[in-house]
Amino acid sequence: MPTKTSKRAYNSSRRTLQAAQTRDEVLRAAVQLFASTGWAGTTLAAIADEAGVSVETIYNGFGSKKGLLEAARDFSLAGDSEPIPIVERPEFHAMGEGSLDERIAHAASVTAEIHGRSAGVWKAIIEAASADEEVDGWRLEQEEGRHGVLGRAITLVLDTPPDEPLLDMCWILYGPETYLKLVHDRGISRDDYEAFLIDATKRLIAGG
Repeated sequence: MPTKTSKRAYNSSRRTLQAAQTRDEVLRAAVQLFASTGWAGTTLAAIADEAGVSVETIYNGFGSKKGLLEAARDFSLAGDSEPIPIVERPEFHAMGEGSLDERIAHAASVTAEIHGRSAGVWKAIIEAASADEEVDGWRLEQEEGRHGVLGRAITLVLDTPPDEPLLDMCWILYGPETYLKLVHDRGISRDDYEAFLIDATKRLIAGG
């Protein structure tokens, strides 16, 4: 009996791991395709083909194309599927370590990393939101959440809470639209984008 129980536990654990790996593969494919072909241009069939799964597997896991877009948003922001909020991750808390210049540079680096993964999905969300109230609701919720997280990040960097004008200016400066305009539209490099954030942040602080 112990042997059979152990085998069932092993098989169950293996199935759970395989399901998690399949989910991650689908999400990676979704992030890639939503970023490259947009909301309207991306089909579940194309994502299934890229991930090497069936369309039925996607429906079973995410319910719909909108459900997959929402999951792809979360996956791209975090960089993985671990249920750990950004504010509880080491890279977030590191914004409160070192000199002020080091903190600003780290905040710029973290922002560039996040937008590098997620800006394409954000662009697809904006496209979908223009014709779908539910998706637009997600967009507004995410922006409200980003505003709050940014306030906590600035508090770590400056060692004091920002006032509302500074927070709103940084909310725009550090937003995905700014990244898209500079990196995608202007064609600047990631290093130049980080340097832009560092310079602009120091100017804002000096002005405040």
